[in-house]
Amino acid sequence: MKLVSFHLMPYRPLDLAEAAKHRSPWVVLPNHLYDPVRGAEEYERHIDALVYSEQLGFDAIGVNEHHQTAYGLMPAPNLIASALIQRTKRVQIAVLGRALPLVNNPIYIAEEFAMLDVMSKGRLIAGFVRGIGSEYHSSGTNPYFSHERFHEAHDLIVRAWSEEGPFAFDGRHFSLQYVNLWPRPYQRPHPPIWIPSQGSSETVAWAADPARKYPFLVTFSSADLVARYHASYREKAREYGYEASGDQLGWACPIYVADSDERARAEAGRAVETLFNDFLRQTFEMLMPPGYTSMNSMKNFIANRAALRNAGRMTADALIDSGTALIGSPKTVLAGIERMRERTGFGILVTLLQFGILDDALTRRNMDMFAAEVMPHLRD
Repeated sequence: MKLVSFHLMPYRPLDLAEAAKHRSPWVVLPNHLYDPVRGAEEYERHIDALVYSEQLGFDAIGVNEHHQTAYGLMPAPNLIASALIQRTKRVQIAVLGRALPLVNNPIYIAEEFAMLDVMSKGRLIAGFVRGIGSEYHSSGTNPYFSHERFHEAHDLIVRAWSEEGPFAFDGRHFSLQYVNLWPRPYQRPHPPIWIPSQGSSETVAWAADPARKYPFLVTFSSADLVARYHASYREKAREYGYEASGDQLGWACPIYVADSDERARAEAGRAVETLFNDFLRQTFEMLMPPGYTSMNSMKNFIANRAALRNAGRMTADALIDSGTALIGSPKTVLAGIERMRERTGFGILVTLLQFGILDDALTRRNMDMFAAEVMPHLRD
């Protein structure tokens, strides 16, 4: 199993009571609630935790992109990735991911990722996403063209990485007379591409296509939903005429390990509740702006998350019971991972070992416990 230590870099000093007075901590949260001095300390601590992942034996470090939100302080994940490259030697750097439809010139992403791949001597994993609905409010991009811009940007970037230039690219949304990448990527023909998603049917079908066979990572979902999305990927692969392998299926999950289930819930319960109730809180129109996804995918999204939506504020117990978070003793956490592996055969585990307001001391102990008590069993 490939193990990724993933980080959202939330702004933990956020005044949650004050933030609760606003519609969401995304886009509309007044930025006077951000203190740059404390923010500088947060960056330093978050990056230190990610660097420590290499010492613990993780295969990859994961970072990602979000805009105008206290949920994740990485509007430019390439900058964080560059810092991580300078402080690590072996571990892969997974940018999970860049929101392709939000840029006006995808060549800039191709160039940035090529730089990171060369600087790391081939350690980059490129994650491509459309960006959640809130990103379209913060960027002013028309969500109706989200799928079109994503696919066209992807095709342009892959061609720029793979083909010798200069050549012309003439698309509906992006048109360039000269595509001639300097530098070219270190890995040939290009860095591996992963697709994090919340499970839209269009994304599943596109990622599983034989021309791509991209690893598909399910995020922030219950165990049943993860199994359903993985099964959908496998079914689509069979329709295409091949059998999907475990390294095409990934699961991103908040994880906390302590000596006992009771201690784990006591230490991490409040933190995981802040992740889902405070940092992820969004109105439906922000999460699903008109045109962002197909009607069928929107209906499935609403139906699949109806239980959580109707439950009000989510409790740690509910998140643990649904398998949305794995919090407990090493035996309990390992059992949850193994149950999912038995159900779907997934081969990529993206661990969120820091989430919400979880502090540095508990994060470090969580990382140590996971590496010492859980990780060796997953390597067998």
